[in-house]
Amino acid sequence: MASSEIEVVTESQNQQNSPRLNGNVNGVDISDVFSASAYGDLEKLRKFVEKDGYSVSKPDGNGYYPLQWAVLNNFPDIAQFIIEHGGDVNATDNAQQTALHWAAVRGSIAAADVLLQNGARVEAADVNGYRAVHVAAQYGQTGFLNHIVAKYGADFDSPDNEGRSPLHWAAYKGFADTIRLLLFRDAYQGRQDKEGCTPLHWAALRGNVEACTILVHAGTKEELMVKDKAGFTPAQLASDKGHRHVGFLLSNAQRSRGNHCDDKVCIGKIVNIGYAPILLFIIIIQAVLFLNSVLLAPNFTKVTAIVALWGWTAVSLAVGSLLMFRRCSSKDPGYVKKCSGKSANPADAEDPLLNIDLNNSSIWTGNWSQLCPTCKIIRPVRSKHCPTCKRCVEQFDHHCPWISNCVGKRNKWDFFVFVCMGTLTAFISTVVTVQRIWTNLPASTTSGSWLRHLVVQHPGAIVFLVMDAIILIAALTLTTAQSSQIARNITTNEMANRARYGYLRSPDGQFRNPYNHGCRKNCTDFFINGYTDDDEIAWPTLQQATN
Repeated sequence: MASSEIEVVTESQNQQNSPRLNGNVNGVDISDVFSASAYGDLEKLRKFVEKDGYSVSKPDGNGYYPLQWAVLNNFPDIAQFIIEHGGDVNATDNAQQTALHWAAVRGSIAAADVLLQNGARVEAADVNGYRAVHVAAQYGQTGFLNHIVAKYGADFDSPDNEGRSPLHWAAYKGFADTIRLLLFRDAYQGRQDKEGCTPLHWAALRGNVEACTILVHAGTKEELMVKDKAGFTPAQLASDKGHRHVGFLLSNAQRSRGNHCDDKVCIGKIVNIGYAPILLFIIIIQAVLFLNSVLLAPNFTKVTAIVALWGWTAVSLAVGSLLMFRRCSSKDPGYVKKCSGKSANPADAEDPLLNIDLNNSSIWTGNWSQLCPTCKIIRPVRSKHCPTCKRCVEQFDHHCPWISNCVGKRNKWDFFVFVCMGTLTAFISTVVTVQRIWTNLPASTTSGSWLRHLVVQHPGAIVFLVMDAIILIAALTLTTAQSSQIARNITTNEMANRARYGYLRSPDGQFRNPYNHGCRKNCTDFFINGYTDDDEIAWPTLQQATN
C-alpha cells in the first residue's frame, strides 16, 4: 500500500475553525456580505445588497462565495436570497468545490434543498474528484447522504480520482451508520481503488472494529481474500499495522468461510446446527441413568413413597423440559419480516427511506442502526442481526448454541420456562440421588472406604450425580441471569453492549434503560404476554444507537 493515511482535502474543512463559523453573532462586526451570510443575518445582508449595492456573485479574497458560507451553516433563507440576487449555485472556489460540497460538510439538508431545487449539480466534482456524496461520507453526514441519494438521485457508488467510493471513505473514517446506509443501498463492497484496496482494506488499516464487523457480515468470502497491490489481504494489513483485534476478526471470518466439503457444501452449515443434538442426548442419558441407576436400581433399598413422588416429579419435569427444548429450538424467535419497511405508496416502497418518518413512524426512530445491510430491512430498535441464523431478530437476546436457535421476542418465554424446568429437574434429581446414596451407605464404612464402595456398587448413580451437579450449576446461573434481565426488561445483548447503544444512555450520558417500567410491570407483561411492548418507553428521549 503506497500510503498509510488518507487526507480529506476540502477547502471547507480548512475553514471550519474560522471565526466566521464559530463565533456568536452578538458582538461580531458583520461588515460585508460574507460575514452576513456566514452568520445568517438576513437583515444586514439585504441592506448590503439592496441599498449598498454589494454583489453576492463574487468571491472573497480566498475564493469563497457568500453562498458557500450560508449553506455551510445551514441558512436556507440566506441561500435563497443570494440565489435570487444573482448568486450562482454552481460557482466553484479554488478547489473546484461548489456550495453543495460545503453543505455536505455540516449535513445542511435544508440549505442543500434550496441549492438543488435551483439547479445545483448533484454530481459536481472538485479537483480531487470528490462529489457531495464523498464529502458527506468523509464527515459521517449520514442523513444528508441519504437525502441527496433518495430525493435527488445522487450516485452513492461513484469513485473519486483515486478510485475510492463513499464506502471507502466511510470505512476509513469508521462511520458505522454511513457504512450501514451505503450497504443497505447496495454499494459495491468489492470496488478496488488505484492501490487495489477495497473498503475493507481501509477499515482494517485504521483498525475500525465496528466498520470491519459490518462489512464482514454484509460481505462475502471474496472481499476477505482480495489483495491490494502490495499483496496484503485486509487481515494481513490489520496485523501488519498492529490492529490485533481486527486481524483476529478478519482471520477468523476468512477461516470460517473458507472451509468447504468436497461436494461444495459449507461445513459452516453443519456447524450452525450447534450443540442442540448434544444437549438432547445429555437429557435423555440423564433420564435413563436416573431411572435405572437411582430410582429402580436393584442394589439400592426399595424407594419410599415420598422419594418415589419426588423422583417421578423429576422425571415428569425432564419430559416437560424435552418438550420445551423442542419448542424453543424450533419456534420463530421473532425474525423481522422483510415487508416491515414497505409503504402503501408504490413509489415509496421502491425507496423505503425516502419518506420513512411519514410511512413507518411506528418502526423508524431516526436511528441508522435500524438499517440491516445484510437483510436489507428496517428493523425495530432492539433488534439485531444474528450472523449464525443470518436473520434479524426482534428483541434479540442472544444466539444459544445449546438450542441451535436465537432467543428473541417470540421464544424468550419458552426459553425461560425451559431453563427453569431444567433447574428444577436437576435440583430435585440431585436431592433424590443424594438421599438414595446416603440411606444406602453401610454403617461400618470409613470416610475413605465409603467413596470406594459407591464407585464399585453404584457407578451409574455417581456418574449421574456428577453430570447433574454440572447441569444444575449451569442452569441455575442462566436462570438467575435471565430472571434479573426480565425484571429490568433488558436483554443479554443490551447488557453486553450497553456502552455502544445510545438509547441506553440518558441525556447526561449515564446508563438508563428506557424500557424499564419497574420490576412488577416488567414481569407481569413478560409472563402474561410472553414479551414486553417496545412502543411503551419509560422516558421519552430515545437517542441514536449503534449494532
